[in-house]
Amino acid sequence: MTTENQTISLETWYGIVLRVLKSNDVKLITYVPDKVLSPLIKVLHADPYFTVIAPAREEEAIGILVGSYMGGLRGITLMQTSGFATVPNALASLAVPFQIPVVMMISERGTLGEFQVGQSIVCRTMRPVLTSLGIENFTIERLSDVEFVVDSMIKQAFATQASAAIILSPLLTKKSD
Repeated sequence: MTTENQTISLETWYGIVLRVLKSNDVKLITYVPDKVLSPLIKVLHADPYFTVIAPAREEEAIGILVGSYMGGLRGITLMQTSGFATVPNALASLAVPFQIPVVMMISERGTLGEFQVGQSIVCRTMRPVLTSLGIENFTIERLSDVEFVVDSMIKQAFATQASAAIILSPLLTKKSD
């Protein structure tokens, strides 16, 4: 595994995300704890480049990002599918009408053998809610797509001043457990 391409192909999804956040000057991370996102959360906490905040609720995470953006600081919030169900009002009444780019990374639950009915219901409604709010969203299923999608979604969100949701499929995240 000596070539650059081979090294990249063996890299973890969360290592790639960490690198892409830095390359896009995203320094603030808000999150509500999530098992799927825990490898990313651990490396973010370990890196002094980032300011990492764990509010009590996802709506608070959105509020922190909005305030930091207005102060000139770029951020992203991390949550799972069920956490997303709590944020449509904050997005619809604050981020979307005032064109504040809230970038969300959402670990997808409720699909591919999910055992919790509540997770499945929220999963079925998440994309239609994002679409109805006019929020660009994309689901990453393969490790080879992580860098391109995360980088492109962040760049687009800040260039167009529009929120974006990066959804991490279990097809991606289960491979690196």
